[in-house]
Amino acid sequence: MKKIELLSPAGNFERLQMACIYGADAVYMAGKKFGLRAFADNFEDDELEKAVNFAHSLAKKVYITVNIFADNKDIDALPEYFKYLESISVDAVIISDLGVFSVAKKYAPHLPIHISTQANTVNYAAAEMWHELGAKRIILAREASIDDIKRIHDKLSDDVELEAFVHGAMCMSYSGRCLLSSYMTGRGANHGECAQPCRWNYYVMEEKRPGQFMPVFEDERGTYVFNANDLCMIKHIRELAEAGIMSFKIEGRMKTINYTATVTKQYREAIDRYESDPEKYEFDPYWMSEIDKTSHRPFSTGFFFGKPDASAQCYDSSTYVRDYGFIGKVIGYDAEKGMIKIEQRNHFKSGDTVEIMPPVGRHFELTLNEMYDENMEKITTAPHPQETVYIPYDKAVAVNSIMRRK
Repeated sequence: MKKIELLSPAGNFERLQMACIYGADAVYMAGKKFGLRAFADNFEDDELEKAVNFAHSLAKKVYITVNIFADNKDIDALPEYFKYLESISVDAVIISDLGVFSVAKKYAPHLPIHISTQANTVNYAAAEMWHELGAKRIILAREASIDDIKRIHDKLSDDVELEAFVHGAMCMSYSGRCLLSSYMTGRGANHGECAQPCRWNYYVMEEKRPGQFMPVFEDERGTYVFNANDLCMIKHIRELAEAGIMSFKIEGRMKTINYTATVTKQYREAIDRYESDPEKYEFDPYWMSEIDKTSHRPFSTGFFFGKPDASAQCYDSSTYVRDYGFIGKVIGYDAEKGMIKIEQRNHFKSGDTVEIMPPVGRHFELTLNEMYDENMEKITTAPHPQETVYIPYDKAVAVNSIMRRK
């Protein structure tokens, strides 16, 4: 059995760090151009090299998304970009466009290529074709079921890798091929600028009754007819592995470091538990309880077990479930003073009970009976983000531990 790769999103350098520290085997990210998340922070060229060096120092891999549907002007700019990515030892590029694929093969021949989910691969013939052209890995369309994936895996040679999204946001259109954003806002989804109109509130208007807006469901707020639930497959690690998926991909380059760290950590624990003894593997409800603490829409299993029914859509709201808030990151521990050093990100105050989630091991609760500023002056609130706060604690706490509050 091939070892399963856990692949996490890295929208900026801090999220890349957290993904690696909290258990990802690899991260995927984008430069400032040619990726499908234009509103993530993304990376300048020198930042890409820094990111690759950091990940490689921890024996992690880095994949760069170049998965836009390219215009002619994009093609003109790509040769130098691919040469640069090869020169900094990127582990692979993620491509959806056949023309972009050909440019990569010509100008960076030693750079491994992964075929993006945007290529909509749902059958073994397409997977075989990409492999024959030189692709190392196929990232399957989200519309592929477990049975589809098993058949694709069985038809392919052993040197072809299969990757699939196992967690995160779902698109209402076929693997992201959506034109709503372009038509309604002028922002092209397939150039990374999606305005997410599928999350908006809609009514129906009949042609001969202009101005009479009728809700699709009897709800005065209208209905969110395109709004898909989020994907969550942590309860189905065994099925994913047995289908032949070797890379489990988490969506979310625009999510917070709390999301990146929490989701990565739970899937890491689940995968490790499974690989240590597949026959005795059992799902631990704790993993799901932790994932529930991230910002998310209601969860579903997407297309993995057949075409989704109405339960995979969230009709009554586009808002996220946010039961817990990310409030800070541990950036140091002073054993002599018995103090945790916190970089504050959101408001908290003396008397709050918070959770601290270290990179390894279970979270623990801590009541903030005392707090101090950088001058060791006692304070009762920490209202301004990015300030440093000291909290007394008699045990060492790992740097980069996440602090959150209900």
